[in-house]
Amino acid sequence: MSLYFFRISHGRYSGASDQPSEFESREAAWAEMTRVCANLVGSISRSLKQNAEWHMELLDESSKPVFRIRLVSESLG
Repeated sequence: MSLYFFRISHGRYSGASDQPSEFESREAAWAEMTRVCANLVGSISRSLKQNAEWHMELLDESSKPVFRIRLVSESLG
């Protein structure tokens, strides 16, 4: 079992969870990350400004990113 931390960044805000989550594999950690992200994306996309980025990362025990999911809005003209 490995310990992981979630970190969310949006503009100048960035915050990581204080409590680790324990998963038996990277695949299990990825599955949980996508589930959590799916629950958040609707509300985040409704308040996302133009040319902004929101992302969620899963960090390993040494705080290195393992996975990242990004939501980016771009003004194209």
